[in-house]
Amino acid sequence: MAQGTGSINSDYKDWEWSDDAGERARLLQSPSVETVPKNSESQGNGLGATSALGAVFIVVNAALGAGLLNFPAAFSMAGGVAAGITLQMCMLIFIIGGLVILAYCSQASNERTYQEVVWAVCGKVPGVLCEVAIAVYTFGTCIAFLIIIGDQEDKIIAALVKEPEEAGSSRWYTDRKFTISITAFLLILPLSIPKEIGFQKYASSLSVIGTWYVTAVIIIKYIWPDKELVPVEIPTSPSTWTAVFNAMPTICFGFQCHVSSVPVFNSMKQPEVKTWGAVVTAAMVIALFVYTGTGICGFLTFGAGVEQDVLMSYPSNDIPVALARAFIILCVLTSYPILHFCGRAVLEGLWLRYTGITVEEDVVRERRRRLLQTISWFLLTLLLALFIPDIGKVISVIGGLAACFIFVFPGLCLIQAKLSEIQETRAISWWAQVCYGVFMVTLGAFIFGQTTANAIFVDLTA
Repeated sequence: MAQGTGSINSDYKDWEWSDDAGERARLLQSPSVETVPKNSESQGNGLGATSALGAVFIVVNAALGAGLLNFPAAFSMAGGVAAGITLQMCMLIFIIGGLVILAYCSQASNERTYQEVVWAVCGKVPGVLCEVAIAVYTFGTCIAFLIIIGDQEDKIIAALVKEPEEAGSSRWYTDRKFTISITAFLLILPLSIPKEIGFQKYASSLSVIGTWYVTAVIIIKYIWPDKELVPVEIPTSPSTWTAVFNAMPTICFGFQCHVSSVPVFNSMKQPEVKTWGAVVTAAMVIALFVYTGTGICGFLTFGAGVEQDVLMSYPSNDIPVALARAFIILCVLTSYPILHFCGRAVLEGLWLRYTGITVEEDVVRERRRRLLQTISWFLLTLLLALFIPDIGKVISVIGGLAACFIFVFPGLCLIQAKLSEIQETRAISWWAQVCYGVFMVTLGAFIFGQTTANAIFVDLTA
């Protein structure tokens, strides 16, 4: 996309954005990214720390996660392997397009994080909506993480106490609500309180190992199934044409790496849109193979009866699967504080911008506010996780928000960026890009509306 001459929306400064609020917002980036200061004169001159190959792996790391556990169920909802693959391939075109658009707008606006790009390009209202959406999305993801912990601990405990899964547990210390609560209070809460999080790079490596191992186990279990496995019905078509759309939240949730993509782009040694296009294409293809392998093999193993969390479909005493469960628990335990940290940073940035103060002016209140935010966030996510035991219900909600990050905000940025260009004549390519942006916004709004309505009227009221 050729960058025209013009100025990007100037409403970004309307709320007296303080330096401290900006720094807090810039914390919302990939754990593996090393960047130079935003105002450095060397920005964009190839002085970043990340190579193109390194950027590929960082983007893959940002995309892959616990969302892969839901892909076999997504294939079942979509109506089979052919429908699931087709839906992924169609959406992947726009997923990659959104990542390229964000890089283009980041370069045009000279901003270094997702929400700052939206603020600078689209103005105050979309910027605030974007930050609120990030906070809600990270909040919902934290709920999903706690549900995943409960799912995996149920199976591990069932194997350890050697009780029949059908009979349920009669011991208070094996109760799901107790195990989630004690794990959360002892391990997650202490990691969430600090002002800074220094272990992010270790969590990233652990997450990559865990997701690849889970995928390998699911594929191997399909190729060499257990002898006790009963043949299952394999749907080959969706029950209704609208059922296909129910798989969209999972795909959006799985491939959503857009929020952390802007800092990754700016951390590259040569932050060029063309190079970035090759980087994100390679990264999304790798993620596609992982998600597709997990989705196909998990779906073909259990058919229409696959659980929303595919690991729940395997028996408790399966040792390789038990190790996969342990990996997922460790990944989630370290990922929850990072997601909470990101959400807290956005909320703090909104508060500082609204009040017009800096942390230096209000150190004592900052500590109190951080403690209050952390405890409130933690208790609310824990409470909701205890009473929403199905991860599919949470993903159906936050998957719609993921569609906004993938389609709506990048589409709005592209439209506004092109409208800001000063040109005597509008070339065909200009009109094509504006139309593409309009289509992305329309598609994202449809996915968000459909999945959110479905979540409210079907899943959450069931």
